[in-house]
Amino acid sequence: MKKVLVILLVLSMVVGVLFGCSTERNNNKSQLKTSYKFGATYMTLNNPFFVLLNKGIKDVVEANGDKLIALDPALDSDKQISQIEDLISQGVDAIFVTPVDWKDIRPALEAAQRAGIPIINVDAPVYDTELVASIIASDNYNAGVICANDMMRKLNKAKIVILEHPTAKSAIDRTQGFIDTIAGMENYEIVARQSSEGQLEQAMSVMQNIIKVNPEINVVMALNDPTAMGAIAALQAVESEEKILVYGIDGAPETKQMIKDRKMTATAAQSPMTIGTTAAQVAYDILAGKEVEKEIFVDVIFIDIYNVDEYGTTGWQ
Repeated sequence: MKKVLVILLVLSMVVGVLFGCSTERNNNKSQLKTSYKFGATYMTLNNPFFVLLNKGIKDVVEANGDKLIALDPALDSDKQISQIEDLISQGVDAIFVTPVDWKDIRPALEAAQRAGIPIINVDAPVYDTELVASIIASDNYNAGVICANDMMRKLNKAKIVILEHPTAKSAIDRTQGFIDTIAGMENYEIVARQSSEGQLEQAMSVMQNIIKVNPEINVVMALNDPTAMGAIAALQAVESEEKILVYGIDGAPETKQMIKDRKMTATAAQSPMTIGTTAAQVAYDILAGKEVEKEIFVDVIFIDIYNVDEYGTTGWQ
């Protein structure tokens, strides 16, 4: 009887060891993946900012031997939702998203959540932040604040045009930062406030119409650099650009050249490469099971005629 008990005990130990080894191998296999496939859909790739942001992500991903599928919805919210659904069907491991419409994108975010695919929200935050793993963006509110502060240092009173993009949270924050800074000051009057969707051509057309109705304007606050450049083109057509302060946000090389040439007042500069590389590292941390910060804000830099040479006009900061 004792021999039988001993044999059974030995057998149970052997089975336990084998099962344990098997479980450990399976766990290790599930934790270690040889390669990852990422998806990305930005607001538009008809903007050098997003091209460079994508490069920041792509450089990190490809340095790790992995793949990035980058898509351009061309400012079409429905198209972006379809792109995310397609990326989910391709079995990507994570998706980088800059929403065309910060609220309408919700169904796509919910689909990704059901599929267990983390969303890394870059540049422009979504409305339903609980549906994304992390948000990596510039300090957009402060970008508007520092432009307003510079305007107040230069002018005791102003007739202001706001060129905005009300479906992009990044643009909303920039505009709100500017407006909050001048709130309650009757000497600073917003005489026009219209959308340009952040596009140069639309901004030029919108600005042309504004000038006809409000020839007395002396400040333009643009949600980004392409919008500022469109406004300047419209002002140049009526030879008014030298009389008007024009602020942008981005810090694109061509914009910094315009500041150097005294055609534009200033820009609150972002670093799209920094946002991109940070977002990529956050994605890898998530896939490794690490805890990541919900919000990561990258500082903006005020660039005007006095420091533009420090940052150069041939590349981004």
